[in-house]
Amino acid sequence: MKGAILMEGERFYTDMRRMLTGIKNLTNYNWLITDCLCYPKNARIDAMLSEEYCFLSGEELQKLVKTENFQWIWAVLSAFPKDIPLEKILTFALPHADGYDGFWEDRITIQHPLAEIELVAYDSSLCLMMARNYHLVKFFRQTFPLSRDLREYNLENF
Repeated sequence: MKGAILMEGERFYTDMRRMLTGIKNLTNYNWLITDCLCYPKNARIDAMLSEEYCFLSGEELQKLVKTENFQWIWAVLSAFPKDIPLEKILTFALPHADGYDGFWEDRITIQHPLAEIELVAYDSSLCLMMARNYHLVKFFRQTFPLSRDLREYNLENF
């Protein structure tokens, strides 16, 4: 498991329109959005993201962030292969942004056992990206050159 932390060099670290540019092949996945605290002006988007979870195709997620660019204070965006049905995904606990120790340990872990990627808006102050595929994290780090390896960050700070 590889991860990245982005907390410098950006105007906002939880601007999902910008953060999602670091996800290679965004539309190849379905996305589960959980533990979301954000304040969009669009009432439909606000209602959808205020639910316990929101499940969108990659195309729908891309359209959502293009419709309105707002700050996400807390959220976990988990990416799943398109062949995994929502019913199977919901048999596991929903991921949460605050209080999950797996972000801050030597062995970084994605919360949902079926997810390929987790993108986390963390208290408006940073963005975390974890993926099972090293090349996906490498792409994120290339997109955001001031991001750091999450494991190295954890070893220095915890």
